[in-house]
Amino acid sequence: MPSVTHDDAPLLADLMPWSVAPPRTGRGWPTAPDAASLGARWDALLGAEGPDREALFGSTRSRTPRSAVPQLPGQSTGTGRLSRESGPCPEPVRVLHGPFDEQWLIPDHRLIDAARPELWRVADGRQVFVVEQTVVPGAPGPVLLATSLLPFGAGRGGRIRPLYRRPGGLEPNLAPGLTSHLATRLGRLPDALDVLAWTVAVARPGPHGRAVPLTADPEVWERGVELGRAMLRLTRRDGERPKLPGGRRPYVRAPLPASPLELRYDPDEETLFLGEGRISPVPPHVWDFEVGGVRVLEQWFTERTGAGEPGTLEAIGPASWPQSRTSELLELLTVLALLGELRRRQVELTVREVPIGTDELRAAGVLPVPEAARRPASVLDHHEEGPEGQFALL
Repeated sequence: MPSVTHDDAPLLADLMPWSVAPPRTGRGWPTAPDAASLGARWDALLGAEGPDREALFGSTRSRTPRSAVPQLPGQSTGTGRLSRESGPCPEPVRVLHGPFDEQWLIPDHRLIDAARPELWRVADGRQVFVVEQTVVPGAPGPVLLATSLLPFGAGRGGRIRPLYRRPGGLEPNLAPGLTSHLATRLGRLPDALDVLAWTVAVARPGPHGRAVPLTADPEVWERGVELGRAMLRLTRRDGERPKLPGGRRPYVRAPLPASPLELRYDPDEETLFLGEGRISPVPPHVWDFEVGGVRVLEQWFTERTGAGEPGTLEAIGPASWPQSRTSELLELLTVLALLGELRRRQVELTVREVPIGTDELRAAGVLPVPEAARRPASVLDHHEEGPEGQFALL
């Protein structure tokens, strides 16, 4: 078959057709970098009554303490009105709050303006969520991030595309017939994770959305899948802790202060400063790592040092910098360092040999995808509790 240009590369929106808008809390206090702060905030909320509780809650058109809403799928939180709540704080869950920023969330539907229950229904140990990132012309950084955690970034980022439409890794969220067509062209049948790995490795901004060039060359495909799987191991953070070779691992060279107020970087010394605290070696590409035009390390630091307004629930947090936070930072530095090295391989990966364009996929019947593939699958095989303890109608 003749080769085609990258302008004809299929769109991510067609290859992974089912997508969901990002969840939106509507208020900042139900998420925090540490779980203990969430328990303290919950206790402060329930310790207030009447108008004081409503003021602390932060009412919106979607949620007030008097809202009646069903449970989040997979959670066992209360469904009575929050104005009457007196129980303990629901067990926080780990979420992806922003690029490379893992935080905690109180998984209570009464606190969340737009929780996107369809995402919660398919979230399990096998799921992978692909999050579209803001594309800034000329800015470096990935256009997609993959995570095993539920993406919950208060509305930041683009649409979310689960790899599987059903729990248990069932029914891949791929254009029907895509893997069969790739098998015909490549001589082997790729699985859903292969397609995701390739996508993460080669996706790029296009004039009509995020484009995913496809190759029919088995050798190029294998290189891209291998690279993508290495990237997934780092961004999913669900395997062994990443490590750098000895001599390149970042260490705390001077203790971090109890309340670091400033983050800066010295490229000559390859040192990251948090107040008077020092961590090195930190390669320049780690400090410069951006997503959506925003430096990852600066955003991560701001999320952990920006004090909330006094008298609000967001102001409740640890009195000093926790030791666990330093460990998280060292791991983040390691992840960004390893990803930076993989990004160099991305530049070297070219998709020239007989790329598979949209015209070919249309001729094969893969495109256009049926409308049903763009809608969530029916996965309600169990009762979900509705408002005020009633069972939801299925």
